[in-house]
Amino acid sequence: MSVRFLGLAAPWLVWCAAAAAGNAISIPDITLTNQHGQPVHLATELTGDGVAIVNFIFTTCTTICPPMGVNFSRVQKLLDERGEQRVRLVSITVDPQMDTPARLEKWGALFHANARWTLLTGAPPDVVRALKAFGVYTPDKFTHTSVVVMVNARGESTRSDGLRSADELVKQAVGLLPAERAQASAETPAQRYFTDTVLVDQNGAEHRFYSDLIKGKVVVVNFMFTTCKNTCPMMAATFARLQDWLGSRLNTDVYMLSISVDPETDTPERLKAYAKGFRARPGWFFLTGKKDNVETVLRKLGQYVEQKQDHSNVFLIGNDRTGLWKKAFGMAPTQQTIETLNSVLRDGA
Repeated sequence: MSVRFLGLAAPWLVWCAAAAAGNAISIPDITLTNQHGQPVHLATELTGDGVAIVNFIFTTCTTICPPMGVNFSRVQKLLDERGEQRVRLVSITVDPQMDTPARLEKWGALFHANARWTLLTGAPPDVVRALKAFGVYTPDKFTHTSVVVMVNARGESTRSDGLRSADELVKQAVGLLPAERAQASAETPAQRYFTDTVLVDQNGAEHRFYSDLIKGKVVVVNFMFTTCKNTCPMMAATFARLQDWLGSRLNTDVYMLSISVDPETDTPERLKAYAKGFRARPGWFFLTGKKDNVETVLRKLGQYVEQKQDHSNVFLIGNDRTGLWKKAFGMAPTQQTIETLNSVLRDGA
């Protein structure tokens, strides 16, 4: 199976970017109350200088709200680490009759909410107006969704899933900042899709996923973990034969990427020892990293699994210059994989 990055979708990999900014949202002229009991003018809070990431929760929720709180906590930590002061977090209750400021403050403390993160309640009619403005109102609080809405100083908004990785939410929010918009417009669709999520190779070196590992290259990608005793060693053996066939093209215009689906176990040191067993040469990267980062990349490639042993035995072979991507069965004879790889290498020649 093959797919062009532009113009053709495929069920095994959905090439789609996050919703584009530009949809205006009309913030109602109302005053709500924050977790400290202080009045907050909603329009001022959301359309000040910067971007607000807004989610919708209630403190007695036991399903999606706690995971959204955890994710906001991760977003908050990433923003703090980057020193990015222009992005704020706002949580609006969908249960204003129950959620007093004191209850919101206690709920926020569970997730280490700091001064960047405002939690809002208020008179039920005002809260309903706010929820309707964001398009998230539901009469039954138990049916609310995990949607987040991002709003910038110009009133432009974009929606996302509040359970997406913290890295992706931060990148999307920063993309709404005025200084970032021009830079984002210069990015290619491939760069916007794959992202520059940072991974770490077997030598401990950091790499931006698209810019350092895919851009301008032909790549062969597989998915593995070092404690696997079944298919992973066989796929690695195929990769070892591929690197022999590639010769000098490896590490020049071709990279091979083996991405661990068990980043918590597969440290760079473990990957280095594993790579040595297959005589991996420069240009064959064994990749791990922060769990959230690795999961982001796996999701982008359509290869995320809950259990590491469920990972797929496929090779993804792509040509960034022409946009052609193909799948190859990782347990097929090496010659079959070489033929698929060669067809991708020759594309556009």
